[in-house]
Amino acid sequence: MTLREGKIGQEYQVRDICLEDKIKRRLQMLGMTKGTGISVLNNKKSGSVILKVRGTRFAVGKKIAEGIVIGGGDR
Repeated sequence: MTLREGKIGQEYQVRDICLEDKIKRRLQMLGMTKGTGISVLNNKKSGSVILKVRGTRFAVGKKIAEGIVIGGGDR
């Protein structure tokens, strides 16, 4: 499943990031790497997703959210 399909209030783990290298590196600098736990705080109809990664909250757009593969709460 992708981050775009994540449910509000649920915790997931990043399984893969399938985006262009520039965006992938930026997300990694923000702490989003394979195996990292993330929480979905809001999933707006407009497409943006607000999430929490390693204690930091930030938002990503629809296209980026669709490129982040997540797995069920194994945490």
